[in-house]
Amino acid sequence: MRTKAFTLIELLVVISVIAVLMAILMPALNRAREQGKRAVCLSNLRQLGLSFILYADDNDDRLVSSEAGGPWANLYGEPWVGMTWAPGWQQQGVHLPQSEQIEGIKAGSLWPYVKEINLYKCPTGYRGEMLTYAMLISINGRSIEGSPVFKKRMLIPHPARRLVFIDEGLASPDAYAVMYKTKTWWDQPVTRHGDGTNFCFADGHTSYHKWKAIETIKSGRDNVHTFVEKFAPTTDEGLEDLQWMQKGSWGKLGY
Repeated sequence: MRTKAFTLIELLVVISVIAVLMAILMPALNRAREQGKRAVCLSNLRQLGLSFILYADDNDDRLVSSEAGGPWANLYGEPWVGMTWAPGWQQQGVHLPQSEQIEGIKAGSLWPYVKEINLYKCPTGYRGEMLTYAMLISINGRSIEGSPVFKKRMLIPHPARRLVFIDEGLASPDAYAVMYKTKTWWDQPVTRHGDGTNFCFADGHTSYHKWKAIETIKSGRDNVHTFVEKFAPTTDEGLEDLQWMQKGSWGKLGY
C-alpha cells in the first residue's frame, strides 16, 4: 500500500512561498522593532530631561555641566556624569569595564535624580556600553568659536528649541559639540534610529529628528566609532541639517 507524501516539487514550492513571505514580513518586523527601541530611547531621554530640570530647581537655577569626565570636567560646574569612556573610544568595542562605567555614571550629579542604570543607554547601543547619551556642550560647557553658553535655566532662549541631550550612541569624552562661526560639524552627525536620532530639549520634551541629506546620514552611519572632526557639508540639504543642529545648540548661527 502506497502512502501519500509531498513530492520534491511541492516541497520546493512551499519553501519558496515561505521565503517570499519572510522577505515581505521581515522589513515590517524590523521597522516595528526599531520603533519600539526608539520609543524606549525617547522615554529614557525624557527621564534625563526631567532630572536636568530638577537639578536646576534644586540649585538656584544653575545648570549641571555637560562636560562628562573629560579634561574640562569640574571646570564649569558639577558634571552630569563622570568618566565612562576609555582611551581608544573611537575604535568599536573599546570601552571601560562595565563596573567602571557604572561608577562613572553614579559619580555624576544627575544620579540622585535618575537612579536606574539602564536609563542611561539606548536599547540600540553596542554590547558593553553603559552610556550612549551625551549633553550638548552649550549647556554649561565650553564656548566654541566664541559661542554663547547657557549657565542658568531661565536664561536659555526658547527652551522648546534648545537641545540638551542627544542619543550619540557611544560614551565619548566631554560633551557633544558643533561649530558656531563656521559651516562645519565638530563631532560627526549622529544616525542612530533610521535616518536620524533622538533628542531632549531644555523644556523637557523629547523628539526624533530625521536628517534630510544623504551625506549627513552616510557620515553618521560610517563613523559611529570613528571620530571625523569638522565634517563640512557639500549640499544645500547637508547645510540645512548642520544649521538645524547649530541653532538647536547655540540658539543662533554665528555666521
